[in-house]
Parts: sequence; C-alpha cells; structure tokens
Amino acid sequence: MLSGIKIVEICGIGPGPFCAMHLADLGADVIAVERGESTSITGAANAAKNPMNRGKRSVVADLKTPEGRETVLKLIENADALIEGMRPGVMERLGLGPDVLLARNPKLVFGRMTGWGQHGPMANAAGHDNNYASLSGAMYHSGTAGEAPSAPITLLGDIAGGALYLTIGLLSGILNARSTGKGTVVDAAIVDGSAHSMGLMLTLASRGLLSEQRGKSVHDGSHFYATYRCADDHYISLGSMEPQFYALLLQKLELQDDPRFAKQWDMKRWPELRAAFAEVFASRTRSEWCALLEGTDVCFAPVLSQREAAQHPHLVERGVYFERDGMLQASPAPRFDGQRVTPGEVPSRGAHTEQVMAGLEGNGAVWRD
Repeated sequence: MLSGIKIVEICGIGPGPFCAMHLADLGADVIAVERGESTSITGAANAAKNPMNRGKRSVVADLKTPEGRETVLKLIENADALIEGMRPGVMERLGLGPDVLLARNPKLVFGRMTGWGQHGPMANAAGHDNNYASLSGAMYHSGTAGEAPSAPITLLGDIAGGALYLTIGLLSGILNARSTGKGTVVDAAIVDGSAHSMGLMLTLASRGLLSEQRGKSVHDGSHFYATYRCADDHYISLGSMEPQFYALLLQKLELQDDPRFAKQWDMKRWPELRAAFAEVFASRTRSEWCALLEGTDVCFAPVLSQREAAQHPHLVERGVYFERDGMLQASPAPRFDGQRVTPGEVPSRGAHTEQVMAGLEGNGAVWRD
C-alpha cells in the first residue's frame, strides 16, 4: 500500500524502529542507518538479527564522522521522511537537525520520536514506556485497588502512544508535502500519544463511569470486567458489560437465580461479587472454562502467552503469528482486501551498506521505484 514511499531511519531502540518496521510491512522502502556496534539491550548476538528490521535495508554508518553524516544527507535528498529517536538536541549537535535536512530536501518529513517531547521541563530526562504512561494518566486504572498499577510491557506507551502516533504523523506529513511541496517536523511524544489514547476513558469519565479513585470504576473494580485465576494457575478475562452479555454469563455459570448478582451496577457490592467470581473461576481449569465460554457472547478469552497465542485456532487460521529464522513474529496489520501481507526478510546488520553506498556514489539510484 505504501509502494514509492521512501524512509530513512536513524536506528535506536523502542518505538522508532517499530514505526519504521510498520511502514516497511506496508510496502515503504526503508533504509535503516545503524551503528557499527550493537545497540540492543540483549547484546550483539541477538542484535545481529533484529526482527524489527524486517523488510528494511540495513546500512552501517558512524554519524559522528563527516562520512557518516554525508551518507545521511545524501539519502534524505530523495526521501519522503526521516525517523529519529534521540534525545532533543542530539541530531542538531550531529549536524543533522531539521533545519539542515529540510534545506537539503524541503519536502522532507522529519519524524522525531521521544518519550517526553521536544520541549518541557522533562524533555531531556531519561525514561521508559512505563514512566511515560504513568505521567500521562494512562496507567492509573490498570489493575485493581489492591495492587500496584501496571500495564502490558511496551504496549501502552512505546507502541500505542508512540510508534503508532509517529506513523500517523509521518503519513499525514507526507500527504501534505505531496500537495504543498512543504515538509514538516513531527514531534511524536509518548506522553502525548498515551494521553490522547485515553479518549474512550475520558468519555467514560464525562459520563460518571470513571472514578478518580482506583478500583471504583467499571474497568478496574467491577466483577464482570476483570481477569481471574483458574484452578491450574492460568487466567481468563471477562468483559461482560452489556446487560445481555452479563445475563448470558450468569446463565453459563448457573448463577442466574442467585440474588447477589441481580443488580449488575450496584457498585457497593462489586468487591463482594468480584470475590465470589474469583472463587467460581478458581474451581476449574482454564481449558474447562474455554470449553464452556469461548466463542459465546459472554465476552470471554483465555489469557495466553505469545507462544500459546500463536497456536490458538483462531489466530492460526488468520495467520496472526509466524516463525522465521527461529524467531516468532506477528504478521503485519491491518489487512487490505482481506489479504495477509507477507513481511520482508530480517537483514543482518549492514547487509546493504555496499549496495546503497554504490548507488550514492554512482548515479544515485538508491531508492526503489
């Protein structure tokens, strides 16, 4: 879908590489400019084959040298966008800031991925996914009143609040540049995106359904929207909010005649009913609950590990996961015209350096048509 879109990625860690991978999955031509040494927190051995580089071409360049900087400047001359995820001011100190790059290519969309944003009191502070989601308010209602707030690792901040917002920003900027001839700088901050992602929750708050007190709202305090431990120490999730779904749940659990559950929205009784449900779900294994509830309108699902999810019949039929070179990966999303996209191979570090450099030094034919 993005054939003809040309992206230069200044490689780092976190959401920037995911954004570039997402664009490559959808057909963009992405050249990843990597350092010579490993930047992976898991070490060089694992970094040699980084699944987030799939579908990209990998070039090694030292941006602290004139040669490395010139490589980037030549690459962006015919690029639609650049992605970088360094702290504010680093690209400027390298001589590769927006002013320099936009002077070379006025149509360039300069995508900046940070946690705190390009300005503000915390702009230059270190941080990670959980810190950004904490400050934005996005993590506050994750969990119940009796436990510390937590959120799925990397998903709430890095991906949902960061990478996907940068993706939208880049594509919007590219569309604008193609119609106006003018590039732009995209300031994609995870703290901004994770706050914006709470639109549905803020709607609940406007309707009086989201309390400032943890454990007192539908999503973190009710018995019918929760996660429960099973007899085998696995977990299941419920989302039986609508009255017809709640009624079906009670029927399946043979609790339809129990007066304790008659008033679904009696919030004062939620702690008691949550404890009652916990006892019920602890009486059977996850597999037994799946046999009874999965695929019904109860709004139910087992809580699966990634490996388990890859083997679930629904995800297998849709091809949601695949394994290549010994690495489990998720297939590109979304789909177009019902077709599943096959992502590109994962290159080794610097696999395309000679090819790309030859193009820059020759007739400039670096980018794919």
